[in-house]
Amino acid sequence: MQNFSAQDVHRLLDYSTLMDALDEAHRGPMPIVERQLLEQGQDGMIVWSAWLPDQAMGVKVMTLYPQNRSRPTVQGLFTLFDGRGGAPLAMIDGAALTVRKTAADSGLAARYLAPVDARVLLMVGAGAMAPHLIAAHRAARPSIERVLVWNRTTTRAEKLVAELVDIDISMAPDLPAAVGQAHVISCATRSMEPMIRGDWLHPGCHLDLVGGFTRHMREADDGAILRSAVFVDTRRFTVTECGDLAQPMASGIISEDHIRGDLFELAQSTVAGRASVEDITLFKNGGGGHLDLFTAILLRDLAQGLAQNHGSRDGDV
Repeated sequence: MQNFSAQDVHRLLDYSTLMDALDEAHRGPMPIVERQLLEQGQDGMIVWSAWLPDQAMGVKVMTLYPQNRSRPTVQGLFTLFDGRGGAPLAMIDGAALTVRKTAADSGLAARYLAPVDARVLLMVGAGAMAPHLIAAHRAARPSIERVLVWNRTTTRAEKLVAELVDIDISMAPDLPAAVGQAHVISCATRSMEPMIRGDWLHPGCHLDLVGGFTRHMREADDGAILRSAVFVDTRRFTVTECGDLAQPMASGIISEDHIRGDLFELAQSTVAGRASVEDITLFKNGGGGHLDLFTAILLRDLAQGLAQNHGSRDGDV
């Protein structure tokens, strides 16, 4: 059985390659998936499982301790199994796998939904996901030439800006003004109250909502949902478990018909993405075990390919 450290995951999975692989995987069937969330206060554990019959299966266990100071707030492991005989194939660092697949999920959606000539990206939130979302969106839209960062606490935003020295990046002191400048807005927060208002959004922008992974969390208000052409990665969890959609559905603001499509439908061309340059598009990134499974399969395939190439070179010497 292979073991993949966090360093292995980040080294092997560049965002363009991962988005290509996810795009191809979404042209096939949706795996059988299940999710279990255990919570006590702010702490919790999420278990994602996914199975592509006759191909592969996997389970990810992640612990969530947002108040951790001396250790990571999110930790876990993913185990990949053979889908034919059930043998364990690989153990993968769960936190690294999560940030990679989550960012690539949003990046793939941006390929279909973001304006093709997007130049300004606004990153709302400066936590662990932020640098990965910035990298994925820039890979999806290479036209992006400027990045703005807004965070409730300026120290974290300052730290992120200082770390990403190879791009044009700066802090945004005023959130409404920054939203008005941005062609792509990506949010990754643990907010319980809407942060993005619909009347701030300008025609042609794309809103990517990554936080809000429970029914109590929310990043965009009802106005943003109503003004936007809404897409999701899958309806399986976003509709019932993610507050940005579950809350307005529960209150009757929208019905499930308001969702234009998911990534499987976009990849399979059964629904259209951005219809015009004036569209405001919104993507709800709900994650899911299928994305972990797709990403783990690619990771193992890439590692096997490198090993085979290395063996061939050794044999030629």
